[in-house]
Amino acid sequence: MAVVVIGVFIVMPSPSQMTTGHLGLLMLAMIVVAIMLGFPTAFTLMGMGTMFTWFAYYSVNPETAVRQTLDLMVLRAYAVMNNDVLVAVPLFVFMGFLVQRANLIERLFQSLHLATSRIPGSLAVATIVTCAIFATATGIIGAVVTLMGLLAFPAMLKAGYGIRLSAGTITAGGTLGILIPPSVLLILYGATAGVSVVKLYAGAFFPGLMLAALYIVYVIVVAKIWPSLAPPLSEEDRRVDLPKFAEIIAKTRSKNVMAGLIGAIKGKRNADVPMRTLVNHLGIALLPTFAAALLMGSIYFSITAPDYIVPEGVVEMGAAATTTAEEIKTEAGGLQEPEEAVGLKEPPAEAGQEAPVTPGAVAEAQKESPEAESVQPVATASSERKPTPTGYWVSLGIVMAALAIFYAIFTFVRLEIFKMLLSSFFPLAVLILAVLGTIIFGLATPGEAAAMGSFGGLVLAAAYGQLNFRMVKESVFLTAKTSAMVCWLFVGSSIFAAAFALLGGQEIINAWVKSLDMTPLQFLLLAQVIIFLLGWPLEWTEIIVIFMPIFVPLLAHFQIDPLFFGLLVALNLQTAFLSPPVAMAALYLKGVAPPHVTLNQIFLGMMPFMAIQVFAIFLLYVFPQIGLWLPGLIYK
Repeated sequence: MAVVVIGVFIVMPSPSQMTTGHLGLLMLAMIVVAIMLGFPTAFTLMGMGTMFTWFAYYSVNPETAVRQTLDLMVLRAYAVMNNDVLVAVPLFVFMGFLVQRANLIERLFQSLHLATSRIPGSLAVATIVTCAIFATATGIIGAVVTLMGLLAFPAMLKAGYGIRLSAGTITAGGTLGILIPPSVLLILYGATAGVSVVKLYAGAFFPGLMLAALYIVYVIVVAKIWPSLAPPLSEEDRRVDLPKFAEIIAKTRSKNVMAGLIGAIKGKRNADVPMRTLVNHLGIALLPTFAAALLMGSIYFSITAPDYIVPEGVVEMGAAATTTAEEIKTEAGGLQEPEEAVGLKEPPAEAGQEAPVTPGAVAEAQKESPEAESVQPVATASSERKPTPTGYWVSLGIVMAALAIFYAIFTFVRLEIFKMLLSSFFPLAVLILAVLGTIIFGLATPGEAAAMGSFGGLVLAAAYGQLNFRMVKESVFLTAKTSAMVCWLFVGSSIFAAAFALLGGQEIINAWVKSLDMTPLQFLLLAQVIIFLLGWPLEWTEIIVIFMPIFVPLLAHFQIDPLFFGLLVALNLQTAFLSPPVAMAALYLKGVAPPHVTLNQIFLGMMPFMAIQVFAIFLLYVFPQIGLWLPGLIYK
């Protein structure tokens, strides 16, 4: 706060030279100080925005200042209420609370922990993957960090993991929901910057996966170099209890699932193993094969689909309506209506003026002309499919080789782990892919997909026996509370942005930035550095609603794609939850951590992951197609 106040006194001119634009900059500084003092963000934005709006109108006409200020407040609030993009916010939040209360995270963490048990730092790796999946399904950072702090933090400390590595893993993994779709941040940015939320979701998919992969690589490297910070799990922790039938087949037949089950079905079976059990587990074991066949079959029919042939002579839509009278006469083959009686004819057209064309004449010409049938051609599909690309057969060979290796090492222990994943990981994965797939491929709007996701959350909660009136009531209440906060933030930011524009603050900033004569790359670096620094004292919601309306108007001058800028901002704003003094993720974890874990230890544990975030931003700068390839592929 001292830095902000001192900066204001240095930059601001004397009161006699101060303009309304300087008042806008003063308002911006006062907002930051007021938020850092702990005042509610939404109502601080509305209060200061309203006060400075009145100053702006009063300087022009004191008599109408109050009425104009109140009119602006009403219009800004109505504009937020009329924003279709924000419909998805309460639905996604509701889906998140439902999934959170379905008690899936404990099963998910346990199954991923066993599935990754042979990887260095397996507990931390399982924690990051669990956080990424759960944060994607919920988008509620506090809920993910808190639940993983109760579940994974004690397990890692018990296994001998370092406090800093454990704390950094949970806090960094929990914040992935800011970036990975369906993200509320991307919805708010899209509504603020006027960018398609669908394209933002498609663009943020790979950067989110890249950041999670970088976290996992860091954990594995640390576990390899310093095994004391992430010791391997003991045999007892990796032990999986087999059901009775699996123990019998493993002893009498084979430990391999396929060899054991097929041998038990075809050969002389043990009387203690029912046929139904064998067939059911064989079907479960063959699920990867069915999934691979479905995927490769869909790809085959997609890439070999025949082209649609459009007949020649296609006339552009609407062309017939603009046909001249002479063309109608020619196409009609001389069949015109008889001339009208004397005195009833229309006056002759002046030189150079076309005769009027009536709808009846156009219809008659289209009816009589043999060529009129080509106005609305019907595209027909070719009878022959396209030749299959060589790359498809290479991919098919790789998939078959991977399946062969998978089944060669598929033991009954791995079958039990696979069954645990089926009951925890795959339901969430199907829900997430269904929601994201329908959005990215244009099958549904974000609001419609969010509604479908909410219904899926209800189905999951019912499937796991957690659906009851109390749970639904709590989810609805928390959804209303969170959605109200977001909407009030938007109303406040809308009033604040209007006041800032009225005072001329945006013009001063635009003129100053343009006077620096920067290149687009220099502007991007400056903007991201400012956002990174703002993430230390402010939360991402405040940065989006206050500062994005300042940066976005400058993008056109530097010819920067708002979509690419939004992806950089979303990746950068991961720091808002990991950077002190606010660092809400650290505060969430501290609230559930053991007493001997200090806040400083949590802060120090987050620092390496903040460095990874900076590296991820650099990668996105250097290779922008990481974020732009998928939107360009789908919406070209």
